[in-house]
Amino acid sequence: MPRLDATSGAPSAPTLWMARREWRAALELASSAVRTRDIAGWPVGDGHPVIVLPGFLAGPESTVFLRSHLRRLGYRVHDWRQGRNLGASPELAARLEDLLLEVYDRYGRRVSLVGWSAGGIYAREMARALPHYTRSVVTLGSPFRHHPAATRAWAMYRVMNRHHLDQMFTEEALALRAAPLKVPTTSIWSRTDGIVAWECCVLDPGPLAENVEVDATHLGYGHHLDTLRVLADRLAQEEGAWRPWVAPTATAAPEHPDDGDPLHDVAG
Repeated sequence: MPRLDATSGAPSAPTLWMARREWRAALELASSAVRTRDIAGWPVGDGHPVIVLPGFLAGPESTVFLRSHLRRLGYRVHDWRQGRNLGASPELAARLEDLLLEVYDRYGRRVSLVGWSAGGIYAREMARALPHYTRSVVTLGSPFRHHPAATRAWAMYRVMNRHHLDQMFTEEALALRAAPLKVPTTSIWSRTDGIVAWECCVLDPGPLAENVEVDATHLGYGHHLDTLRVLADRLAQEEGAWRPWVAPTATAAPEHPDDGDPLHDVAG
């Protein structure tokens, strides 16, 4: 059941106990580093360009593993080129739109956008502004619904971006941020996210929208094995032939017999 604030009806931030369990991200990275050495059998990319955007307070170093994995699968992968993510601004939005157009012009192909946490919010707004240049959007634990007070990063965000808060979090702005996109959109989310309330990450079902649940920490999304499997499948779809994620069946032989697979699609 959703955790709701008794006064506002909005989801509340993850508990301190959940936040403390984010240490598991290191184990997720170590596990994936070993188990993704052999990617035989994973969906291979068609070489189209992908831009990867980091989360709040993170920089390009946080997405190195994710980007290198996507390159091995055959994509032309680009960092967002903005250094450390310190918060949104109109100037940042313009620079990101310029980047999308630049990458599109370089390859002559639509660009997929992969955004981790706040980076996913930026990715969605890039696609909203430039849908004809965007192939798909995949977000990893991105709080594009409700107010960011339902995250454990809100206090720091409020301090660092106080000049933009008034216009960024009006009811109208929040509604627009959650509105459907015109391109295929996948939201990957986790009930064990210790930073962002999972209710903030769930899309409204639609013909081009889906939600896929994994069992990841917030700091581990970009190197969590199940997240990488879903991302590989989503990016490998033929352009113009998007279909919702279908989780492996219980009878299918798993890639690693002792893994188990907690993935399941909750909307689409």
